[in-house]
Amino acid sequence: MAQSGMVADQVRDLTGREVRLVEITTYGDVSRESLAQIGGTGVFVSALRDALLAGEIDFAVHSLKDLPTAAPQGLTLAAIPVREDPRDALVARDGLTFEALPPGARVGTGSPRRTAQLNAWARSHGLNVETVPIRGNVDTRIGYVTSGKLDAVVLAAAGLNRIGRIAEATELIAADAVLPAPGQGALAVECAASNPELAAQLAGLDDPFTRVAVTAERSLLAALEAGCSAPVGALADLVADGQTSELRLRGVVGTTDGTSLVQMSITGPVPASDDEARALGRELADEMLAKGAAGLMGERAL
Repeated sequence: MAQSGMVADQVRDLTGREVRLVEITTYGDVSRESLAQIGGTGVFVSALRDALLAGEIDFAVHSLKDLPTAAPQGLTLAAIPVREDPRDALVARDGLTFEALPPGARVGTGSPRRTAQLNAWARSHGLNVETVPIRGNVDTRIGYVTSGKLDAVVLAAAGLNRIGRIAEATELIAADAVLPAPGQGALAVECAASNPELAAQLAGLDDPFTRVAVTAERSLLAALEAGCSAPVGALADLVADGQTSELRLRGVVGTTDGTSLVQMSITGPVPASDDEARALGRELADEMLAKGAAGLMGERAL
């Protein structure tokens, strides 16, 4: 609701049109099962897409990381606004950072991707940390810490920023330690393909660099044939040497126990189109698959 309200304000300013929020509850919102159990990909977006196709709403705002990589029939991704902070954030008791957590600390997360990388991080630093699967909204998750049930939880920094609670984070986790989900921190504004006038208006919210960056990340995810609940992390960012800028795409796949990771990167010219961005993602995916990434996304990983 917070991020939809932000986009609604931007659409009002851009078009002069009045925008009314329509609250739609998805299966992913109400289920307390793990994302892997309930299907992962699409559980947060299918109800909104059904409402779009039925003409009950004019456009929908999604967290981009929740969108399936396959393009839906009858809908168009009209805009991807400027990305928020893509990193994960730790909210821990006593203001602790991850590496300062005491032996036996219990860390909650609902993401196999985070679980895999947190366990690998703990192993590499000799930390005795237990990852615990959790679901729920921000209040619920942080409540596990304040109530003493858990020592820490990991959430998306973007979500905390958008609801004005980033100050509760005790550490912003560097992407070198934990790569975010493909598209994390970005929003997707989707409308019916049969309404090109609205799509053109919404396109005014689009940020070209964010679009090519997340397109490269999602192309990697698609080429690995993994859904949004799989233990895959990816981040595309700019690398500048003072004269030129290139796009660096990093990817990671791992088993959730953290014992096996395939982590690689590729750098190339900043893509001038979605097709070029997708090609970069596919190239890195091919390299990761050649290094054994496919074997890490099977039964053991999920």
